[in-house]
Amino acid sequence: MSRHVGCLASHGGAEGRYETPPASELQRLLWTKKGTNGHLDEVHPRIYIGDMYAAKDKRTLQAHHITHVLNAADGKFNVNTGASFYRDKNITYHGVEAFDMPTFDMSPFFHPAANFIKNALSSPAGKVLVHCAMGLSRSSTLVLAYLMIHEDMTLVEAMRAVSANRNICPNAGFLEQLRGLDRKLHC
Repeated sequence: MSRHVGCLASHGGAEGRYETPPASELQRLLWTKKGTNGHLDEVHPRIYIGDMYAAKDKRTLQAHHITHVLNAADGKFNVNTGASFYRDKNITYHGVEAFDMPTFDMSPFFHPAANFIKNALSSPAGKVLVHCAMGLSRSSTLVLAYLMIHEDMTLVEAMRAVSANRNICPNAGFLEQLRGLDRKLHC
């Protein structure tokens, strides 16, 4: 990765300058395809990314001991579950009504979603499912934002960590918004 003179960061054990890579380099990282395409995959300790089938399969959620669900495709035209859907399983719910379009601004949801995930993990038994319709773009974008905000990872580190366990594909607009977050956090 290239280095930039104006950004000082210490990542990967080496003190140096970090520059948010261009979108083309980030896209190349996603082409490695090490991860899986399951309905539900653990992408970081106690953080799962899944699709709408996993979100609606209460038995699977119970088998994985999921305590929190973050729906990145909330709303009546998306994956319409809501807090009442999970009430009988004692699962804490948070919904983000996002659309998987490059023009949709996901950035206002980065911090609230990251804080929801952090809160879920604050309990030793806490496990969180972050999902959207397919578990590729909206959900992965919010998990990447969490890793950057609360785990002090760069965007590249977060993408490598998540894509090692699940194939992800944030749309071009979300990728640019994550690049903006990366510059804000690490420059």
